[in-house]
Amino acid sequence: MWSVATIILSLILLIILALRGFTIIIIAPIVSLFVILLNDMVILDAFQNDYMGGFVNYAKKYYLIFLFAAMFGKFMEDSGAARRIAESLLKVLGKNSKYKVLVSIMVICAFLTYGGISLFVVIFAVLPIAKPLFKEMDIPWHLFLASFFFGIGTFTMTMLPGTPSIQNIIPISYLDTSVTSGAWIGITATITVILLNLWYLRYALKKSERKGETYASMKNLDDGKDQEVIDQYANKRLPNLFVSLIPPILLLLLLNVLKIEVLYTLMISVLICTIVFWRFIEKKKETINIGATNAVLPLINTSADVGYGAVIAATTGFSFFVELMTNVPGSPLISLYIATTALAGITGSASGGLGIAMETLSETYVNLGLNPDAIHRVAALASGGLDSLPHNGAVITTLVVTGLTHKDGYIHVFMTCVVAPILAAIPALFVAILFY
Repeated sequence: MWSVATIILSLILLIILALRGFTIIIIAPIVSLFVILLNDMVILDAFQNDYMGGFVNYAKKYYLIFLFAAMFGKFMEDSGAARRIAESLLKVLGKNSKYKVLVSIMVICAFLTYGGISLFVVIFAVLPIAKPLFKEMDIPWHLFLASFFFGIGTFTMTMLPGTPSIQNIIPISYLDTSVTSGAWIGITATITVILLNLWYLRYALKKSERKGETYASMKNLDDGKDQEVIDQYANKRLPNLFVSLIPPILLLLLLNVLKIEVLYTLMISVLICTIVFWRFIEKKKETINIGATNAVLPLINTSADVGYGAVIAATTGFSFFVELMTNVPGSPLISLYIATTALAGITGSASGGLGIAMETLSETYVNLGLNPDAIHRVAALASGGLDSLPHNGAVITTLVVTGLTHKDGYIHVFMTCVVAPILAAIPALFVAILFY
C-alpha cells in the first residue's frame, strides 16, 4: 500500500509541475526520482535500466515515424498546400451562418488531420482564415476552440479507422495489428462523438448569443490585445487544389488500401511531397531542416513520459494496480479503457499515456485472451479523453497561439475533447464486448 501511495503522490506532483508550466522533459525524471527514492530502489540501476529502458525502447520504435510525419507536415505547411485545402473546403462548406462557420472550421481541421497533417501545422494553416472570418461574422473568438479541438482531437485522432495519427500507430508494434483494427468500434465512437459535438457547437453558440457576446466583447479584445494574425500566405503562390491533395490522399491509399507498412507509407509520402511541392517552397533547406527538428521535441516528450511509466511499472504498487485493473467486474476491455485513459490524464498526453499502457499492460491483456484488434481500438480510444486536461501540451500551445486563456475558453476544450470522447466510448465498448 505504501508503494501505491507513492505512485499516487508522484502523479499529483507530475500534474502540479505540469500546470506550473514545467516541461515533461524535466518533470519525468524528477518525478521518477521521487518514486525511486520512496520505493527504496537503487537510483542508478532504476534510472539506467527502468527509466532509460522505457525511454530508449519507445524512441527506437517511433523515431523514424515521428521524423517523417513531421517532415510531411512541414512540406504541407511551407508549400501552402494545407492552406489551399483549407480555403477550398471553406468555399464548399459555406460561411453564410455562424453555426455553419463553426462546423466548417471543424471539418477543415478534421480533413487536414485525417490526411496526416500535424495539429501544430493545422493551427497555423487555419488561424489566418478563421480569425478574420469570426470577426466578419461577429462570432466570439473563444468559440474557435470548440471547432478546432473537435476537428483535431477527437475522431480523426483515435477513432476513425485508417487515421495516420500516432495514437493509431502506437499499438501496432505491440499487438501486430493495423491502422484499421477494431473498425466497427471506432466507427461507433466516431458517429457518437460527432453527434454530441455538433450539438455542443450549437448549444455553445446559442448560449453565447443569449449572453450578448460578440467578437469584440471579450476582455482581451477590449484591452487592445487583439493582434491581427500575420498571414504568411498572403503574397505567396500556392499549389492548386489537385496538387495539394496528392500527398495526403496518397498517404491514406498506401496506408489503408494497399496496406503498406506505416514507415514506408510516410517515407513515400515525404518523397512525393518533395517532388510536387519543391517549386512552391522558397527556403528549401530550412523546410527540410525544421521539418526534421520538429520531430525531436514530441518524440522526447513522449519518450520521457514512457520512461516515467517504466519506473512506475517496476514498483510493487504497479503489480497491485495491474491485478486491480484485470479484476474489474465485466469485460477486461473496460479495465483496459479505464487504465489507459487514467494514464493519459495523468501525463497530459494521449501518446504518452498510450505508450505507457502498451509498454506495461498490452501483454497482460493479450494473455487474457482478448482480441488484439479490440485491444488496439479500445486503448486508442481511451488515450483521447482525459489527455486534454488543462496541463496538456497541445491545449497550452493552442491557447498561446490564439491569444486566449484557460478562463476564456477551456470549457470548450473540456466539452469537445474530454466529455464527448468519454461518452462516445460507452457505445463503442458495447460493440467491442459484443462483437470482438
